[in-house]
Amino acid sequence: MAAEPVIEGAKKSFEFYRGDGRKVTERGMETPAYDPPAGADAPAGYVAGEGLRDAVNVALLLGQPLLVTGEPGTGKTQLAYSVAYELELGPPVVFHTKTTSAAKDLFYRYDALRHFNDVNIIKKDEAPGLSVEDDAGVVKKDEAEKSPVEGYIKYEALGKAILRARGEAGAPPTRSVVLIDEVDKAPRDFPNDILHEIDKFSFTVSETGRTFTADARSRPIVILTSNSEKNLPDAFLRRCVFYHIPPPGHAQLKEIAQRRLEMHDGFPAVLDTLITHFEEIRTLALRKRPATAELLAWLGVLDRLKVDEAALQPGRAEALAFTYAILAKNKDDKDLMQRLKFKL
Repeated sequence: MAAEPVIEGAKKSFEFYRGDGRKVTERGMETPAYDPPAGADAPAGYVAGEGLRDAVNVALLLGQPLLVTGEPGTGKTQLAYSVAYELELGPPVVFHTKTTSAAKDLFYRYDALRHFNDVNIIKKDEAPGLSVEDDAGVVKKDEAEKSPVEGYIKYEALGKAILRARGEAGAPPTRSVVLIDEVDKAPRDFPNDILHEIDKFSFTVSETGRTFTADARSRPIVILTSNSEKNLPDAFLRRCVFYHIPPPGHAQLKEIAQRRLEMHDGFPAVLDTLITHFEEIRTLALRKRPATAELLAWLGVLDRLKVDEAALQPGRAEALAFTYAILAKNKDDKDLMQRLKFKL
């Protein structure tokens, strides 16, 4: 059987939208619920290169934060989930750095506006039992009056990890993995402002005067990611173990695909060919080179199309060129990929 009809038939099986005004029910179909690929982001499927493994272990041995850089899609963020999974520490606590982030935000936030509003309500309404809510539960009026600020403190990623490490609320001290994602997005002073806290794993809530320090044996494991959009201060870098994650090579890409994708019977036979073609695409003068995440999405679609060796023969592979929409992120890159075509 010719490759094109097989590909076209498989393609039509998930063409829920046709753009011709006909409803799905008129075509004997129904809009599906989203079914995420099994294991697509599962930490058990993460594949770390030898250099990255060594960097993680050195950071663990020294008790220092690990700063990782690399192209988008090289697995910087997912590394924290992999470390937490393998060390059986539960999901990491995550801080998404913003351009407005202040050092205090990494540890806690004080909701001054809600506190002010609630104080005014209490003054106006003297009925007993008035309550205000916080992450720890419900604080009654009389409790709020005894400790008016505590109920408005919300602990953030590193603050939560330090509280766990000191055994708050009667629980034993436990270790956590903390992910500080895209630290280079923060204002210039942000890294320097957390030097003491990162060194000592201790912070003070200025609104209450209370200081919290992690138990030494349960220090949080801190992983920071950076897209190298701007340089980080030297004083901060001296306190970190550093590793730059290179784009994965052919063998590592193949292992990642085998771990993360559930492939039909004929697909593993063409996996090497498709990865080689993906690597050729990355050598083009693209404005944005596709990363591992795009590769996995691309391979997932090709697998669903039941692509096999016959479909990749000269003169037939061009039928798959529509899948470049997964790899290209702008018109110029798409046109460049189209000119390369499937030279398989």
